[in-house]
Order: sequence, then C-alpha cells, then structure tokens
Amino acid sequence: MSGQNEFRIRPSGRAAVVVLGDIGRSPRMQYHALSLAHQAHLEVDIIAYGGSDPHSAVKEHKSIHIHEMTHWPSNPRSLPKILHPLLLIFKPLVQFFMLLWYLCVKIPAPDVFIVQNPPSVPTLVAVELASRIRGSAFIIDWHNFGYTLLALSLGRNSRFVTLYYWIEKLFGKMANGSLCVTKAMQHELAQNWGISATVLYDQPPEFFRPASLEEKHKLFCGIDKSLRTPYSLQDCLSNELLMTDDDNPNVTLFTTQSGKDISLKWNRPALIVSSTSWTPDEDFNILLEAALMYDRRVSALLNEDDLKREDVFWQEIKGGKQYPRLLFIITGKGPEKEKYEQKIAKLNLKRVAFRTMWLEPEDYPLLLGSADLGVCLHTSSSGLDLPMKVVDMFGCGLPVCAVSYSCCMLTLLRCPLSSINELVEVDKNGLLFSSSSELADQFMMLFKGFPECDELKSLKQGVLASRSSINWATEWEANAKPLISKVVFENSS
Repeated sequence: MSGQNEFRIRPSGRAAVVVLGDIGRSPRMQYHALSLAHQAHLEVDIIAYGGSDPHSAVKEHKSIHIHEMTHWPSNPRSLPKILHPLLLIFKPLVQFFMLLWYLCVKIPAPDVFIVQNPPSVPTLVAVELASRIRGSAFIIDWHNFGYTLLALSLGRNSRFVTLYYWIEKLFGKMANGSLCVTKAMQHELAQNWGISATVLYDQPPEFFRPASLEEKHKLFCGIDKSLRTPYSLQDCLSNELLMTDDDNPNVTLFTTQSGKDISLKWNRPALIVSSTSWTPDEDFNILLEAALMYDRRVSALLNEDDLKREDVFWQEIKGGKQYPRLLFIITGKGPEKEKYEQKIAKLNLKRVAFRTMWLEPEDYPLLLGSADLGVCLHTSSSGLDLPMKVVDMFGCGLPVCAVSYSCCMLTLLRCPLSSINELVEVDKNGLLFSSSSELADQFMMLFKGFPECDELKSLKQGVLASRSSINWATEWEANAKPLISKVVFENSS
C-alpha cells in the first residue's frame, strides 16, 4: 500500500479481534492477534468461543487477553422441524446481545475491531454498533461469504439466504476497511459489492517448517498408541505393530533409533495427511473411494492371490513390492466424523490404513513436516476462498493433492477468476483432482517405487524452492498493518 509510513498506530493502543467461533480453530485470527501484539505493539483482546486450545504463543503472550463467550447449545435432534425457523431467528438474537455485552462492557475500548467473516449474522451487526458506541474503527477480514455457507444447508432460493446476503452486504459496506484472502474475492467484493478490500494472503508462521529426523521420531513415538488401534479387526499397520517389540521405545512404524542414530525405515508406509472439519463442504467419500481404488489397482497389478496364507500375505505387503502401504492420518473435529469412521471400519483394505486424531497445536506442524503428501478436500461454498490447510502444508515443505474448484459454483457469483490456482501450481508444488479416480491415479503415480519416487521428489523440491522469505509476518507488515494504521488514523481525526 502506498504511503504506508504516513499513518502510525500509537504503541499504547488497543485492538480487539472478534471471532464468533472456536478461537483454537481460527488460526488466521490467532496470527492477527500475534502480529498486532508483536508488530504493532498493541494490547489485544480476543473475543471468541472456547473449545480448542489456541497455540501456546497466543496463550502465553502477555499482551494478548482471551475472553471466552458462552457456547450456544447444540440443537436437540428431537426438536420438531416446524421450530427450526424460530431457532434461526432466536439464536442470532442471543448471540447479538452477548457480543454487545463483551464488546461494549467486558473489554476496554479498542482503537480498532478486526472481525472474522463469516459468520456475518449477527457478528457484523454487533461489531458495527459497538464501533459506533465506543468510537472505534471497524475492519472486516473476509475469509468467505456467509450467505454461501448458509445456502449449503437451506438452498440458494431460501428467503433466509436472501436476507442473510442483504445483511452481509449492507454491513460489509459500513466497515472502515476490509481484508480478504484472494484476488478472486477482492474482485467479487469490488465489482458486485462495492467494497474495496486489501488482499492479505494466508502465509504460514515460523513454526510451520519441515521437521528434522529427531522431531519425526519423537512425534511417531508419541502417537504410536493411536497408530496401533485399527477401525476394523486388523489392517496392514496393526498387523506389523502386533509383531513389533512393544517394550522397545526406539522403534516406530517409520523410524528406528540405535544410540544417538535415527533412521527412516526403508519399508515404512507412505504417510498422507488430511485436515478436515468433517462438514458437507468437504466430501470425504472422494478420499475413501480413491484409497479403495489404489488398494484394488495395486493388488491387480501384482496378481495377488487372495487364498495365500495370511502370514505370508502380510509379510509381502510389508515388503513394499513397488507400491507402499498408505497410512492416512486425518486430523480435525466436526459433525460428520463418527459417520465416516464407521464407513472406514467397513472397508476391506489390504495395504491402506486410516487413523483419525486431534493433535495439540504444537504437534500439528510436526505431523505436516513429517508426512510425504497432503490431501485437501476443501471445495469452498463460494469458490473464492483458499484452504489455509494447504498454506500450512506448503510451509512444512509438504506437496499437496487438492480438489479443483472454480469461483462459479453459485450463479450469484460472476467472478471470472479461479482462486485455487492462486495457491496450487500444478506439477510444481502439487496436483489438482476432480474425482476419486483421478486422485487414485495420482497416488499410483506419486508413490511408485516409494521411498525413491521421482514424481513425489520433484513436487517436494518445488514446494521447498517456493518457500521464500515471505511469511505471515512480512505479508501482514506489508498489507494489513498499513490498512489498520490508516483506518485508525482516519477514525481518530
């Protein structure tokens, strides 16, 4: 932004970061809080729901103060459908007054509110009113469009979706400034909403990096117990672990330690990581079908005999034979997790295993930095946002296979740009797929000859080469800080 030195934030100032959601699952807003405290030298109040722990850097920072609101209770399944519309009205009303209480009473008056969108209702309404009452500037960080998320459950033609769209657009234009996550979203906001937004790309903070061999071994030792528990009676991992010496803490599925020397096993499974919120906008069936196809295709290529003795069969699979076993570790929490765990348990897989787990914030970057491939199933309700999980994977040097999507998924959007191509460069740092069959083809291509596989190595080298000096701190300093300084200055003039 030109003239970024013209406006300065006073060091004794204060900022409020507002998230109508779980702060532990809102990494971008956590990074905002850290940058406001570190780079702008402000006192920061975070107003959000609890649930998952934020990163220790946020929890332990002396200038960051977290205020946890009371959760809205989950809707009882026994509630008659006729009452659901009443909940759509009553719930935001309760949240509105709770937000006002925190924003206007519980925290000191800030110089600026920075609010995550979505959700838009009642968040934008409450923050706009609070900014007037307290004389504060008001900035929206557009992660997506709230009305498109609501349309996933109610349908685009719902009157509630139309009302939501109108409120989101009206109060979005009232903000003193806007940030957004892609150029495609910036274009949509400018052309069809009349809102000028600054693009602040998601970038990984410094703790997202490739893991050292020592860090990998320590992590695998820590999650060993989780890896020993299959969803069915037996799979290609649990069988090996049962035959492993449980009393030897220096041997894992992936590594061995002898004295101070740590090495990766030559016949280790390939580790694939996917992070999901287990919601309808991420079709997990695609991954399950692709894993099943890989399993069947490799079996057919090797002419495996289903009648072969079980102990011989497991030994041959462990040996590799051109194509490795695949271990999918799926992280995250969400409403559809149990449903998919039940589906996994019913799959008859020979050389593929799944594990789901929730990791501490400090362990998640280590898992990404220890994996061989990342998979992203995010499709975006608007087609205009970017999956932050891919940004994190790239920060850890991990190539990615991601679902391809465009920004024309809803006819309400007329943007000609494609946001996913702003992040994933095909054949350089990752691959895009549109079907489970295409994803299975990519697994076959990338893992042939594992761990010495040229295609996967090439993608990994591309990711590492593109990891430049640009990180979250430099991106925030160049784009967010000038905007925040400008709106605070203008608001106080």
